Amino acid sequence: MEILKVENLNKHFYTPADFWVLKNLNFSIEKGKLTSITGKSGSGKSTLLYLLSTMDSDFEGSIRINGNEIKGKGNKWLSGFRNSNIGFIFQFHYLLPDFSVLQNVMLPALKQGKYSKEKIESKAMDLLGLLDVREQAQKRASLLSGGQQQRVAIARALINEPAIIIGDEPTGNLDTSNTRIVLDLFKELTTEKGYTILTVTHDEDFARQSDHIIHLVDGEIIK
Repeated sequence: MEILKVENLNKHFYTPADFWVLKNLNFSIEKGKLTSITGKSGSGKSTLLYLLSTMDSDFEGSIRINGNEIKGKGNKWLSGFRNSNIGFIFQFHYLLPDFSVLQNVMLPALKQGKYSKEKIESKAMDLLGLLDVREQAQKRASLLSGGQQQRVAIARALINEPAIIIGDEPTGNLDTSNTRIVLDLFKELTTEKGYTILTVTHDEDFARQSDHIIHLVDGEIIK
């Protein structure tokens, strides 16, 4: 089952001059796969990730996520779509430091308003257990180690059961040991839980252990 499909994707920046950033990209991502986007600085990785995360809908071509075309949608629709269908994991965890771990994980689901607070709390606790930080649930997020904070950020990304999880250098701020832990978690989430994860990474070892690599050179996919 295709979770994401990109067809004839082109992106231009027009200021200060016309610059063709992404050039006729075509690819798809299957459910339950870990995919890495790689390439040198300036290759178009960040621009592509920004488009796939629906933060920018000014492009030529087609991006479909979970069967929904992104092109032409308004900001209100895109905001609601992101909250329900996309989970985000960044290089820095962006947890609210004075909130508890549990509160941080619950926030996206409370915003969505689909379930009761009690059900959301139960689900958040289950995710914290899955990611081996359940015992930290009532601690302030600022008191956790870097590796623990990133695992909490992963739990937060999963709380709304997104169609796809998008990571922007999710291991870029971690040491070797915690990078391995996150990679193993990603592989477990995809192979055993059926989640779909797409990341931008500079870590060649991480990329090699993904199911699929999209390598960009000057805005084009190189096989």
